[in-house]
Amino acid sequence: MHTLRITRLTETAKIPTQASPYAAGWDLYADEDIVIKAMNRAMVATGIAIALPQNTAGLIWPRSGLAYKHGIDVLAGVIDSDYRGGIGVVLQNHSGVPFVIQHGDRIAQLLIQPLVQVDMMVVTDLDHTDRGDGGFGSTGK
Repeated sequence: MHTLRITRLTETAKIPTQASPYAAGWDLYADEDIVIKAMNRAMVATGIAIALPQNTAGLIWPRSGLAYKHGIDVLAGVIDSDYRGGIGVVLQNHSGVPFVIQHGDRIAQLLIQPLVQVDMMVVTDLDHTDRGDGGFGSTGK
C-alpha cells in the first residue's frame, strides 16, 4: 500500500475521506462558499495540496449524486505526481438554475491511478486489429 501525503493550505480545509472501506475514490470538500450560475462553470478551492506517489496520477471525477440530481459535472482533473500546489476542482453546472456550494460540501472525488511509463516511437505502420480505424459508434449502439 502507498501513502498519500497531504497538507492543509488553510485552517478550514477538510481532509478527503472515503464513504466506505471499498470506495474507489476519496471525497474532496469545498473550502469556500460559491454559487455556480446556471449553464456556467467555476473553480472551487479544496484548501489542500497532496504529494502523490511516483508513477501515479490523481484523477478528479464527479460525484454521481451531484451529477444525477443537480447536473454538476467535473470538467478537468488530472493531477501529476510532481505537482505540489493547491487542488482546485472545475465544476460545470449543466442545469438551468444556480447551484450553491457551501464550505465543507463534498464536491468531487479523487481516484489514485497507477501509470505505465512509455517511450514514444515513430513508425510507418501500426499493427492490425479487427477494429482497425473504426471510430465513434463503430462497435455498435
